[in-house]
Formats: sequence, C-alpha cells, structure tokens
Amino acid sequence: ALQKGYTVERIEELTKIDKWFLGKLKNIVDYTKVLSQYNKIEEIPADVLAEAKRLGFSDFQIARYSENPKGNMEQESLRVRSLRKELNILPKLRRINTIASENPEKTNYLYMTYGNVENYVPQKSEKQSVVVLGSGAYRIGSSVEFDWCSVNAVQTARKLGYEAVMINYNPETVSTDYDMCDRLYFDELSFERVLDVLDLEENKKGVIVSTGGQIPNNLAMKLYRQKVNILGTSAVDIDRAENREKFSAMLDELGIDQPAWKELTSLEDIEAFTQKVGFPVLVRPSYVLSGAAMNVCYDRAQLENFLNMAAQVSKEYPVVVSQFMENTKEIEFDAVAQNGEVVVYAISEHVEFAGVHSGDATMVFPAQKIYFETGRRIKRIARQIAKELHISGPFNIQFLARNNEIKVIECNLRASRSFPFVSKVLKYNFIDTATRIMLGAEFSKPEKSAFDIDYVGVKASQFSFARLHNADPVLGVDMSSTGEVGCLGSDMDEALLNAMISVGNAIPSKEKSIMVSSGALKSKVDLLDPCRTLAENGFQIYATNGTAKFLQENGVAAKVVSWPDEEGENILDLMSEHKFDLVINIPKNNTSRELTNGYRIRRSAIDHNIPLITNARLASAFITAFTRNSLEDIKIKSWGEY
Repeated sequence: ALQKGYTVERIEELTKIDKWFLGKLKNIVDYTKVLSQYNKIEEIPADVLAEAKRLGFSDFQIARYSENPKGNMEQESLRVRSLRKELNILPKLRRINTIASENPEKTNYLYMTYGNVENYVPQKSEKQSVVVLGSGAYRIGSSVEFDWCSVNAVQTARKLGYEAVMINYNPETVSTDYDMCDRLYFDELSFERVLDVLDLEENKKGVIVSTGGQIPNNLAMKLYRQKVNILGTSAVDIDRAENREKFSAMLDELGIDQPAWKELTSLEDIEAFTQKVGFPVLVRPSYVLSGAAMNVCYDRAQLENFLNMAAQVSKEYPVVVSQFMENTKEIEFDAVAQNGEVVVYAISEHVEFAGVHSGDATMVFPAQKIYFETGRRIKRIARQIAKELHISGPFNIQFLARNNEIKVIECNLRASRSFPFVSKVLKYNFIDTATRIMLGAEFSKPEKSAFDIDYVGVKASQFSFARLHNADPVLGVDMSSTGEVGCLGSDMDEALLNAMISVGNAIPSKEKSIMVSSGALKSKVDLLDPCRTLAENGFQIYATNGTAKFLQENGVAAKVVSWPDEEGENILDLMSEHKFDLVINIPKNNTSRELTNGYRIRRSAIDHNIPLITNARLASAFITAFTRNSLEDIKIKSWGEY
C-alpha cells in the first residue's frame, strides 16, 4: 500500500495498525526509492550505503533495489559486501548486559548493529574456536530437537578444548543461553550475518552446519564458495543429497530403488506422468522443508485444483510430481558415519503408513514390526549411500517398505528430528559422536549389545488444534504438530500408552462410549478387529450409518448415530453431552460431503476436548494397547531403571 502511494493515515484507518509501526515501514519504503536512483551497486555513495545498513537493509536488498539484477543474487550481494568493506561500513559488535550473572562483564552475549555506537571487543583465549550454526526461529517443522543437537555439539566442542561459538537468534532456546558456549552471537542465520561473525572469529577451526536443521544446511554451499571450512561432510556432498536431480541420478547409478518422480514445467507433462504412474501422486514445489505446500492428489480434478492454487507452473516455477505409495510403511534410519563408514545407527518405524509427515507420525524405536530381511536391506542401502557421499557426521535416510520392497524417499546429511529420541532411548549420544568425528577426535563405539535393548521407546506428537480456530485436525504430508513427547515402556503397548496419555489422550472408561466413523472400505476393514476387541472388552461402540452397518454385518454390536443434518440420535448432540471418551474418524476422501460432515465431527471432538484419532493404524495400535493393559498395569519407572 505504501508503495502504491497510500498515506499512513489511510492505512491506519484500514488496518488499525498503530501509526508508529506504519511510520517505521514508511521509512523503509522511502529509502528503497533512494537506493533505486543508482543503476550500479558500485555507484552508491558511502553515506547512502551506511544509512541503508543502519535502517536494516541487507546486502541482498541493497543489490536488488539499486541494480535490480535478474541473475544470481548471491554474487550481487557479495558485490555490496565488498563495497561496504572497501568503504569501512562494518557492523559494530555490542554486548547484551546480563545483570543476573555473577560477572556480567565476562558473558559474551553479543549482537551486531550499524547504529552509531562503539565497538565491543569480546574476550577470547588462545584456543581455536568451533562455530556452530543454531536452528533459527522455530516454525512448524523445525523444532526444539535441533536445539538439543546444536547444544550437544557446543558442549562436545568445549569438552574437546575448543572455544565454542554459537550463532542463533531465538530467545526461547537452550543454545541461546550464554552459559552454554564461550561466545553467543544472538543474531540472524543469514548468509551475510554468518560471514560477518566469521570475519570476527579469526582463529577458527571451522563451522558446523549439520546440527541446526534445514536453515544452516541450506547455507553450506554458499559458505563453501567463500572458502569457509565446513566441518564434517563436505558441502559438495551435502548439495548432492539436497538436489533432487543429483540425488536421484546417484541412486540410479547405485541401483537403489526410489519412487518414480519428475520435475515438470507444464500441465501436459504432468498429465503424461500421472498416466504412466497412476494416481495418487504427491505434488510439491522444489526445495521445501516440513512438507510446506505439498499435496497428495487422488484424481485428475484434485490435481488440477491444487496446481491452480500453487500458482503458475513454468520453467521458472517447476513442480516435483512423485508416485505416492499407499499402505506402505515408512522407516527412518538415523546414523553417524566417519569417512563414509557407518559408526552407529538406529532404525525406527512409523505406526502410521507413509503419507503422514515424519514430524507428526508416531514413531517406534527399536522398530518392532519390520521383516528381518527389510532391516538388513535398509542397512545395506544406507552403507552404500554413506560411502558414496563420503559422510562424516550425522545423517538421516527415510525409506518406504512394502513386503520386502524398499525405496528411498530422501537423505538428509544433517541431524534429524529423531536424533534426540533415539539417543535417549539407546542412552548413547549420537551428536556427541558426530561432533567428535567432525572435529577429528576419538570417540567410543557402542557395543553390539547396546542395541539388544529389552524396552521400547515411542515418540508421539502433540497438536494445538484446540488453539487454532476452525482448523481441520487431519494429518497429511505437511507437518502440523507443535511438540512431541518420547516415552519408554517394557513393550510396545506400554510405551504407546505412556506416550498417548502424555500428549493428552485418556484411556476410555467403560461407563462412556467410543465413537467410530471409519471412512473408506479399506479403513473399515482395518478397524474391524480393533472394534471386535472393544466389544469383547465391554466397551459400547457408537458408529455412523455405513460403519455401523459394516460392523453389525461382521458380528460387532454398534449403535447407529445420525449425521448432523439427519433424523435420529445426532452425533454432535452426543458429543456436546460428552457421551464419548474417544472419537475415531478416518477421513474417506476429499469430496465436499465428507469434508463437511467429517470435519464437523473432528472439529466438535477438538472443541469438546474429546481425544480424537484420524488414522486407522494408530487407532488400532491404541485400542490394542489399552485393552491389554489397564492404567494400573503401567509401571512408573525412571529412565535409569530401564
């Protein structure tokens, strides 16, 4: 609006945003006009450049407004950077005063500014420093697990006699606690700012990019091109795993199977591909994390609808279309390697079939229900990939398995969301070992027997649908959990019950009922045995028309409830009377009737705080667990007792 000439007063009237903020935004917009007067980066005068930096313009933005380049923005940003250095326009280092610490002058809690202030010189020792890039601001998909990984990397570096330097800018993290490291740069994880920090760290051994998640990982190639020493796996190999074309070609060369996929630039190409592999297909724009903007399309109408939403498909904005495999197990392989040799690994499985994002899925470690042969093949493939990519440090591979067919979905040459979970279940710190390998130090391998553990860990996800007005609590390929909990048990049932209770589900009581709406025929069949188990254990089952008919035909008693707009006992009324202790609703498909009625059931469960499960496999596992164990059977044990 400011660029189109609206006044601050008019925008305030329309948005009710305070004039103070609008005034600050206007300063920025006004200054873009100053920068736009110059046609070449090198023409910008020193005072204009200094003022742009004071106002918070990045080198990237200065390049964009002054020269409006169409090509490689990385090169243009670096031209602004070298002009700044030439004109001695450099950020000043400041220290945040920590009143609470005993020696406030000794805490190196630092940030950078272009304000007119004096430069602070931090305390340094003779030791070499190791710079760890943190996880940045939390958003759904990049979470506290990466903070655990970066904190452990920092602690190991300190143990090994290095000065640990952390760059991270989320005040809620442990890694931004200034006691954790020798120097904390509380600053953004942009390419420009990381280079600024590295300029100040003269005596550095190198940078760790593999413990903070996707944000630092994305900087690997840019830093490598600036001759920065990336510790562990080389940036070139990181790029080979990140770039779908390169990674796919590598798998083909190694003879490793993967779901059919193609990067396509026109609707005709997409149609030809779907005719070849058949529906459903997974559609996503290139280079995304946490499943953002991904969608599974089950027919042509859905595909066209999604592609219209995803803006234009063109050479500049290609989409990746992959074959989507239904009724397939997803298996995670978390490991640490040294020079391409796997040193320690953990194989865990998802309770839900593939199609639920790994950040939302319920995960079991050690895997309980995979064929022995599947486990062997997974290890063999992982060793091949580790060798080919010369991995030194942490990595994670996601596999699909159906019968004994195994396909690789992707490989991340960094710590994954499940690293803290498997480390804690095994009582062996994967990140400590990975950091030691990256720093060329000695490490201890776990004994073979460490893997023969006689207990099970389950990681369950926590959702905030109750806080999100009108959100549909259905899980899919994009991530929607806002937290998770890891629990132990002496067997799978006990661990799952612990985890489900911890994320807010209760074990249903026989005084109340269980509501089942099981969707498509496939999930009706999947839920038949669990429902039979419920009936045999004295639970009263209520079900929507189709589900009730199916259960009754197969000898399971079920009371019929009507949809919201039909005659009879209304499902929404029963929910508001808190008749149910558990609601199982499996979405059938995305037709409008299903979305309206199914949505109303799911939303009503959330709004009345009734535990809701929308996945048939998770519902089945939960029912099996609570019918075999009562709350009294669950032992309270400390971590050490396992």
